[in-house]
Amino acid sequence: MDRLENSPRPDRVADALIAAVRRLPLGPARDVLHGRWLGHPVHPLLVQFPIGAWLSAAVLDLVPGKRKAARLLVAAGLAGAGPAAVAGWVDWAEMRRPQLRVGLVHAAANITGVALYAASLTARCRGRHVRGRLFGYCGLTAIAAGGALGGHLAYRQAAGTNHAEAVTALAPPGWHTVALLADLVIGRPRRGRVGDVPVVLVRTDADTVRCLAERCSHMAGPLAEGELVDGCLRCPWHGSTFRLDDGWNVTGPATAPQPVFDTRTVDGRVEARIRTTLREPSGDGPAADGES
Repeated sequence: MDRLENSPRPDRVADALIAAVRRLPLGPARDVLHGRWLGHPVHPLLVQFPIGAWLSAAVLDLVPGKRKAARLLVAAGLAGAGPAAVAGWVDWAEMRRPQLRVGLVHAAANITGVALYAASLTARCRGRHVRGRLFGYCGLTAIAAGGALGGHLAYRQAAGTNHAEAVTALAPPGWHTVALLADLVIGRPRRGRVGDVPVVLVRTDADTVRCLAERCSHMAGPLAEGELVDGCLRCPWHGSTFRLDDGWNVTGPATAPQPVFDTRTVDGRVEARIRTTLREPSGDGPAADGES
């Protein structure tokens, strides 16, 4: 796995596929496939259906008289594989290079499994039940290998996880000076720190400063290098957009909001503290005006 993560061999294929996936005319459906509405990636949820169907078919293949039920489950798994694959490709196209490399092999294993299950269904429909079972068990083996690679992506490489989740635990309590108000230029993001936690500060008018965790919840991109768009801050890496007022992820691929810090100005110093209570999202539009 370490060799795969560090090998540049798949990069040319990966770059071509990334461009193709990003060109897909998905519109708002892209955020649906990312799982922004769910609060975490939707791909792991969707894969449960085909895997469950194929595992059940493998069990029924060992039971006499269950040919029709096993064939139906194989077909159902193939029907469910399509949406799961589309969601996976959309997520994959917004990953870091080592994750992209592992993800390609993950996809190749799953494509092999789907092809074997398609062959299994064809054989079963033609009455070649022994061949259909053999193709099915080979397909299950390929899908299991793909699942192991998916586990490596999720748990070893942290693909799809919330990269800002630890901020509320790491940020020290109470108010902390993060900048001088005079040093902040209106409309220009600037880095700061609350204890050891990096934050991004945005002065929106003469008296108002907004403060978010600086590392994007999607892939830890540097929000201080991002762009302001209609009261939101857009990550420079993958385009996730967070509302300055409450950190809400207005657009993906980020599926988690950005941790927010309350701010105040005391004798020309900007102070910030972690916001420990969540505000109910007011919608997906720009941030509302208000005090720091």
